[in-house]
Amino acid sequence: MEFSKTMEVVMASSKLDAGISCFDIETGAEQLRLKSCASPPHGLISLSERFFVSSQVRESSSSSSGSILHWFWTKAVADVKSFPAEPISPLVSNSDGTYIIGGGCSGNIYLWEVASGRLLKKWNAHYRGVTCFVLSDDESLLISGAEDGCVRVWSLLMIFDDIGRTAATHLYEHNFSEHTLKVTDIVTGHGGCNAIIISSSEDRTCKVWSLSKGKLLRTIDFPSAINAVALDPCEHIFYAGGKDGKIYVVSLTGENTSASKYGMHIVGALSDNSNNAVTCLAFSKSGVLLVSGWEDGRIRIWDTKSKQIVRMLQHSKGQVSNVIVVHRPLNSTSQTSMATQSSASKRNASLLPPLDKYVTSTDDNDDFKTVTASQHPLSRVTDALYCSSDVMKSQIKELQQEGSTAASQLELDRLRVECKRSLQMAEQWKRMHGDLHQYCADELVDCGRNGGDK
Repeated sequence: MEFSKTMEVVMASSKLDAGISCFDIETGAEQLRLKSCASPPHGLISLSERFFVSSQVRESSSSSSGSILHWFWTKAVADVKSFPAEPISPLVSNSDGTYIIGGGCSGNIYLWEVASGRLLKKWNAHYRGVTCFVLSDDESLLISGAEDGCVRVWSLLMIFDDIGRTAATHLYEHNFSEHTLKVTDIVTGHGGCNAIIISSSEDRTCKVWSLSKGKLLRTIDFPSAINAVALDPCEHIFYAGGKDGKIYVVSLTGENTSASKYGMHIVGALSDNSNNAVTCLAFSKSGVLLVSGWEDGRIRIWDTKSKQIVRMLQHSKGQVSNVIVVHRPLNSTSQTSMATQSSASKRNASLLPPLDKYVTSTDDNDDFKTVTASQHPLSRVTDALYCSSDVMKSQIKELQQEGSTAASQLELDRLRVECKRSLQMAEQWKRMHGDLHQYCADELVDCGRNGGDK
């Protein structure tokens, strides 16, 4: 299915069985409502903005139960249902939607390949349940927070490196353990491994960490426990949503030596004089509107420049556990019937398999058995620079002949990006070769002239 237009929408879910709601961020008009969804905090994600995924943890369920549901935009019923080995709370995916990472209540982390549903990796990451995730902007690092108060940084290359992993004393790159209570949220800035990390906790603090140095840069104390954080795109300030109903504005620049009425480095607060807790935060794509979910089931949208509420939306009677801002794809052909959309959705779902429960391996060490996937080469990068262009074009042709489905479309997009990158690399090598050839020729001519002069 081809899309030519998108609409920026706010999607919200609740940990109660209050469904998922979808609103146009500009008008506030409700676009979609799903009736059955019990999503824990950080358990709702958009997968490549083609469909969305939610973990399900119902309080009445046994500790061994839990599921992950996939929805397509054209249907209000979950198309794909997966049942992991344990309940999964936080979810995160890469921008291409090629893999999903989930955090278990036992402290395990699971990594699935979306196109095949295979569980590629599982490892014990924390002593207690994983509560939140974020990927670095280059998507090479995974940062996890947990109920044990720890924030850990994982290199995805190390996770798939059998030799390096065997030689290492531990899998994580950094272990930040200064929080004394449960970590509630994590955000990261730009700059890959040189970025900052901001974590919030029930211990009434937010902590700013350096990824490159692996150390704590600053601790901010708050009057209340903090449930959520959102980093301004310019990284001058960040917003912290408290259980006391305030969204605190915290400065990241300069040395604040004098405390405000809220505390050191806290330069202000957004509040509508409500006693309801702020449960989640997200920025609009423009970086101007701040979307906040609240304990009273409402969504308040703030203009960060005027510090005023510009829109208030009603999600449910229960508290909002997640808000995310995504571009909802709109069908390019307005006359396409709902029956056609539903038929296309069924075809897409049939080729998007459920996520596996266990790592598929006959090796005794199942948790760390590397699975070789032709679609996602994790080694022999040097060879790929020279042969990937032809190989990828062949794979693209095969996928196009099979038909453009949800799973194959994700793979097509990834291959097109990789193919373009490979061709650019080839052009760069050609230019370097031409420059080197010209340099050698000039040197030979100069040597000949110097020899002739003598």
